[in-house]
Amino acid sequence: MSRENRVLSDTDDEHTDEEVHDVGSGDEVQKEGQLQTNVIEDEHPDFISADADLAAEFPDDADVVDLVHLKVLALEDLNLPRFKNLKRLYLRQNLIESIAELEVLPLDSMEEIDLYDNRIKHISKSVNLFPNLKTLDLSFNKIRTIKNVDNLGNLENLYFVQNKISKIENLGTLSKLKNLELGGNRVTEIGPDDFKGLTNLEEIWLGKNSIPRLINLHHLKNLKILSIQSNKLKKIEGLEELENLEELYLSHNFISKIEGLEKNLKLTTLDVTCNKLTKIENLKHLTHLTDLWASDNQIDQSFESIGEELGQLPEFETIYLEGNPIQRKNSTQYRRKLVLNLGESFQKIDATYIRA
Repeated sequence: MSRENRVLSDTDDEHTDEEVHDVGSGDEVQKEGQLQTNVIEDEHPDFISADADLAAEFPDDADVVDLVHLKVLALEDLNLPRFKNLKRLYLRQNLIESIAELEVLPLDSMEEIDLYDNRIKHISKSVNLFPNLKTLDLSFNKIRTIKNVDNLGNLENLYFVQNKISKIENLGTLSKLKNLELGGNRVTEIGPDDFKGLTNLEEIWLGKNSIPRLINLHHLKNLKILSIQSNKLKKIEGLEELENLEELYLSHNFISKIEGLEKNLKLTTLDVTCNKLTKIENLKHLTHLTDLWASDNQIDQSFESIGEELGQLPEFETIYLEGNPIQRKNSTQYRRKLVLNLGESFQKIDATYIRA
């Protein structure tokens, strides 16, 4: 489900005028006894000369305008002022560089603006003019700084996946924000006040950054999903005040021990795939845990000890342990021994159900 693995468009936006030479008044020419159609090839398929024509199909009273993957170059050419009732604008996968023209949209009615995969480098002040905006997607652009979003008091979903952002900032006034996606950026730390004011945040996605420590998360009292895969974490820490946390994704880090989850009693899913773990431990208190993903670690312990840790969990269903010594050394008995040592609710080993 993740926004963190999507690929940027590599469409070129540099164009030159094409010269077309007149070959005659007719549509067909005779050459060497064969009848040929005179076709002038388009040598610049990226260039669309009249962006305004792209929006012509939408009536003036449209509440949704969807112009996806059409090589739109500039908002100014779309005649956006005529859409007085617009609520949602989708301009994904185009060639837009400037979004200052957003200010011509109906400020009070706009609820969603989607500019995923364009060539935007700066968040214009015009973005800050929409008091009722609920969703803003600026993923897969070239943005370096989070700014001009502090007036979006009703914003619930904010996407900055795959940009060039190095600092989490200027978000403290977004008190209604529920979902924040910052995967695939250049964030190197979580500062003391980075999440201050985001008391209603339920999901945060920080995969593919360079964050070394899980700290300064105490403001996120209502957080349910924390994804911080593919960073530089060495320890599970700083989660004591996240008592509503349900899903924790920590794969592809450098964690050597399962710990620090004493207060996270609502946890249902724990992903520690591809770390440096040697043992499954400190989980027996998580009575709502259903999924443990721990493939590609260095886990080498007895099946009985795994049963002691997980066997009494009433809702536990799924375990992933492939790629660990415990699986490689016991390939013929691996599944049977797990079934014998885990509880009645247990259903799946490494993506395969154990019973019909």
